[in-house]
Order: sequence, then C-alpha cells, then structure tokens
Amino acid sequence: MAILARQSLGKFVLCSLLLLAGLAIGSRMALAQTPLAQTQQALPAATDFRVGGDAKQTRLVVDLTQKIDVRAFTLANPYRVVIDMPQVTFQLPPRAGESGRGLIKAFRFGLVMQGGSRMVFDVTGPVRVEKAFVIDASDGQPARLVLDIAATDRETFMRATAIDNRLPRNETPRPQAREPAAGDPRPIIVLDPGHGGIDTGTKTAAGEMEKNVALEFALVLRDKIERTGKYRVVMTRTDDQFVELADRVRFARSRKAQLFISIHCDALPRKEGDAQGATVYTLSDQASDAEAASLAEAENRADVIAGVDLSAEPNDIADILIDLAQRETKTFSAHFSKMLVTELKTAARMHKHPQRSAGFRVLKAPDVPSVLLELGYLSNREDLKQLTSDNWRQRTADAVVQAIGTYFTTRIAGTGQRPGAN
Repeated sequence: MAILARQSLGKFVLCSLLLLAGLAIGSRMALAQTPLAQTQQALPAATDFRVGGDAKQTRLVVDLTQKIDVRAFTLANPYRVVIDMPQVTFQLPPRAGESGRGLIKAFRFGLVMQGGSRMVFDVTGPVRVEKAFVIDASDGQPARLVLDIAATDRETFMRATAIDNRLPRNETPRPQAREPAAGDPRPIIVLDPGHGGIDTGTKTAAGEMEKNVALEFALVLRDKIERTGKYRVVMTRTDDQFVELADRVRFARSRKAQLFISIHCDALPRKEGDAQGATVYTLSDQASDAEAASLAEAENRADVIAGVDLSAEPNDIADILIDLAQRETKTFSAHFSKMLVTELKTAARMHKHPQRSAGFRVLKAPDVPSVLLELGYLSNREDLKQLTSDNWRQRTADAVVQAIGTYFTTRIAGTGQRPGAN
C-alpha cells in the first residue's frame, strides 16, 4: 500500500510539474505575442468604401477602425486628388479602386514611406476638394474618412494646386540602407527593386505583383553578392515602400556606386499577344524598338502613380533626370549589359531580343553605370511559374553574380582602375 501511495504521489507531482511548465510556456508565448498583437491592433485599418455622385459632385467614404488625421491636395497632368495619412492597413474588398463613379475614374492606395500611407484618385477633369475629414465612430458606426469633390474649371484647379504645392508637407524619407563602411575599397553595387508601396507595378489576374517579385529576387541577389566578399551592396528599398525615381538616382550617386541594377518584371496586355523571357535594358534617348519605348513610358510613370509632383524637383535634379548619361558611363553600362545577357542565357529563359535600350529615368545617373533587368513576363504562364520559384531565383541570381565578377575584372583590367576606384 505504501508503495502504491508513493507511486500515486509521484504521478501527482509529475503531472503538477508538467501542468506548471505548460502554464509557464503558455505565459511566455502570450508575452512574446503581445507586442505583435498590440502593434496590429494599434495600426488603423481601412475596411470598406463607398463612392456616390455624378459628374458635378462626388463623395467617397472609407470605413476606418479608428480616427486618423488626413491631408488632401490636388495634382495636374493628369488630374489627381491625393490624400496623405498615417500608416494604414488597407483591408478593402478585392478589386477595390479599379473603377469609380462620378468624378472618380479609379483610385489606388498603399504605403509611401514608413509610417505614412496614401490614396491617389484619378479624376475625370479639374476638380475642387470641398471637404476631406475623418469623423469619430459613433452609434455602432465605424470612424469614416469623407472626401467631397466638385467639378471646376482648369484655371481654378491650377491655382489651388499651386497653393497646395507651396504648403509644408511631410517629406518622403530617403531610402534607408546598411551604409558601407568608411575606408572599404570594395566597389559599391546598388540593387534597385522596382516599384513598392502604393506602386504595385504590373499585376497578374491572380494578384501576383511585380513589386513583390522584384524585391524577393533582389534580396536573394544581395545575399549572394555579399557572400563573395568582393563588393559592398546597398538597396534602394528592402521592404514594401515606395521610392521616387529621382531618389533612386540620388541614392546611387550619393554613395558613388560603381554599378546600379534596377530589377523589374514585364507584362503584355492579353490583346497584344504573348512574350517571354528576361531582357536587359540600357539607357538611350532613342528606344531600340516600339516595345522598349512603351515599357520605358510605363516605368517612368511610377511617380505619377504614387501622386508625386515632379514639377517641384530642384533644377539640378531635373537636369540629371533629362540629360543623357556621360559617354564613358554609357560604354560601361553597355559592357555590363552584354556580360549579363551572356550569363543569364545559362540560367534563365531569355527574350528573343534580350539586349535593348530606352529612356528609363531610373538609369539616368550620369556617373553610375546602370542597367534595368526585366526578369521575365508576369503575363506569361511559364515565366510566372519560374519567377515565383525559389530554385529559379537562386540559379538566376548566381548568373548575375557571375556577370558582375566578369564585369569588374575586365573593367579594371581594361582601364587600370583599382577595385573601389571612382
């Protein structure tokens, strides 16, 4: 009996200890999850929207989980209304913004910087913002963002826009990156994942977005380049954040980069047929063909998509954006482009015309050799399958690293430059 009693007592103690351990682990897990849960709860969310009105007056209402501050302003060429707000999680219904009503043709939304979100409305013509405010939740109704706009004439619109652009506005912060160590002689390579935040880039019917594909590949490529130990790598963005085209150029120039690689994906509308494979672009004032010109025009609209007023750019930056690259820089860019195409052929499907040129704004740094790499076509089923494959990313990134190594070896040998010389 005494033995049985001791066994029973032992089982009771063991069960008690296991129970206490489980409670302790559960408590630690709860504590570990609390900050994330609090962060998610603290971030306001947009959950639904409604648009009503006609060609004279239109109202937009957005349901919010909490009241926020907003600022509305207008931009021209094309006509747009922009609403800036603190960072918001957009949980709007699928296909929200693809069409509108009344004065609103369509709208888009997303992150424009850490801590800041934006909604951009394409409107049918010149409009006046009559009201833009947020009301508190009450009587079981959520907090609501209300935007009232009315049709006006172009002169009135332009006057209001000019005033808006002179008002102080939260400046989009420059892209943040791990800064290269001072005194490190290794060449600096800038990777530029295209689009980001409010600017999704091209998008498939299933919802796969260019901005995500480009970023995922760039992160893989960064790690592989860094593992060689031969180069320093910085990125214009490392998360889902919008970066203006001019900021991407300034980012590379300010760091005295020796190579700039902008990463994108292509797409063709269904009615225009099908295309496949990777393409490498360099800068030229004369596009190599009509498709290259069309792509450059689409990519150069990134700032318009995000509601950025390019007319506010300082003159020196504007000059950089429109001047042709220096002759030597263009030669180096073309040199790297050829090597990149050669290496990519061993790892990825290539376009039938893989080496092309067009007037991409993001390639216009006059002193940084630059290329724009289109990884493939999201509109092509086989390309899409590869672009979203980790095995393909690894293999293709290896090919890019090989091209980089060959480029710097031959550049240094051909010019007498040391690694890291500017």
